[in-house]
Amino acid sequence: MRLSRYFLPILKENPREAEIVSHRLMLRAGMIRQQGQGSFSMLPLGKRVLDKVCQIVREEQNRAGALEILMPTIQSAELWRESGRYDDYGKEMLRIKDRQERDMLYGPTNEEMVTDIFRTYVKSYKDLPLNLYHIQWKFRDEVRPRFGVMRGREFLMKDAYSFDLDYEGAKAAYNRMFVSYLRTFTRMGLKAIPMRADTGPIGGDLSHEFIILADTGESQVFCDKQFLSLPVPGEATDFTDDTEIGGIVQEWTTPYAATDEMHDEAAWGKLPEGERLSARGIEVGHIFHFGEKYSKPMNAKVQGPDGKEHFVSMGSYGIGPTRLIAAIIEASHDENGIIWPESVAPFDIGLINMKVGDADCDRICDMLLDQLSAAGRDVLYDDTDQRPGGKFATADLIGLPWQVIIGPCGAAAGEAEIKNRKTGERETLPISAVVARFGAAE
Repeated sequence: MRLSRYFLPILKENPREAEIVSHRLMLRAGMIRQQGQGSFSMLPLGKRVLDKVCQIVREEQNRAGALEILMPTIQSAELWRESGRYDDYGKEMLRIKDRQERDMLYGPTNEEMVTDIFRTYVKSYKDLPLNLYHIQWKFRDEVRPRFGVMRGREFLMKDAYSFDLDYEGAKAAYNRMFVSYLRTFTRMGLKAIPMRADTGPIGGDLSHEFIILADTGESQVFCDKQFLSLPVPGEATDFTDDTEIGGIVQEWTTPYAATDEMHDEAAWGKLPEGERLSARGIEVGHIFHFGEKYSKPMNAKVQGPDGKEHFVSMGSYGIGPTRLIAAIIEASHDENGIIWPESVAPFDIGLINMKVGDADCDRICDMLLDQLSAAGRDVLYDDTDQRPGGKFATADLIGLPWQVIIGPCGAAAGEAEIKNRKTGERETLPISAVVARFGAAE
């Protein structure tokens, strides 16, 4: 992609309305445009990152056995009246009427709708376990939307819902999602720590928030430093083996970890002082078992092996991809801009032509653009007439993992300079070795 033909509305100054780093950098890097209070358009650079994030989420949900569907954004109020939540939800719900004066709502979540789908088609325990997920826009009329996409009113959400015959089956489903989340966040370059969350009136201990450590986090968190070195399950993890998955969950829930709402000072005090880690954190995912909370009032039952009907035991599992983009930036940036992990970067490589119009520079950049693209690398080629300092500032701001720099002196010598955005390290290579340096994309 040539930058001269790309839509990248860079801002040179820090926007006054941006309170935190991610909001500021997303605006400056031309990733988003605010359309209203807590509502944003994703511009081309932001949309590319969002697509990468969603693809990782999708791959790990599929790996864990969840099945993707797509439910509407507008829901009938009747379903919510069945569950008893319509009048209880509060002002965060955007309530509307259609032309027939029927009560409708813009979905803040999808428990009712997915339960209705389930009860319509599934009648036997032989069709269980089942986990359905979708990636869809949600709307919650927050009292105080702030921090850009970190706490917006309209946001993209991956929500999954599991259905099982009994608690033991539901716990196994919960564990699969737990391990899936560990893998998901690791693939995005994040170290997410699962912390026990309040289960409210449901009770039990099957509720965890996944927290990444960041100075601008909304929550104070307390955890054992052991989490920083725990091994994350690899691709070979067998999600059909409940014992293996349960063992991983046991390993990741044994050390102490709690947000300030769940913090136990006595348990915290038992940890050696050198093993304690107290920091700010950002919630990037939440998993929750709620049993028969929706299946009972909505009459979602299956026939069990005993011939009797059983209300299914359910759980829900959320990840906010739009929020994740902000969280990644909060965890990975410097004074010059964003530092994208390679897995979610909008482009793999920034190709910088230091002197557009110079025959050698133009020829070499055109050649590298073709060759790197043919090798499966996404390249953003800065072929603008901007001064070199501006080109470097843009490249650092948008945070592509690698920069390939071609200037007149290097072109004459048949050399390119390679810069690693994260480390700042530079190396000089023959032009002929550049493509091999990056290899073919996986």
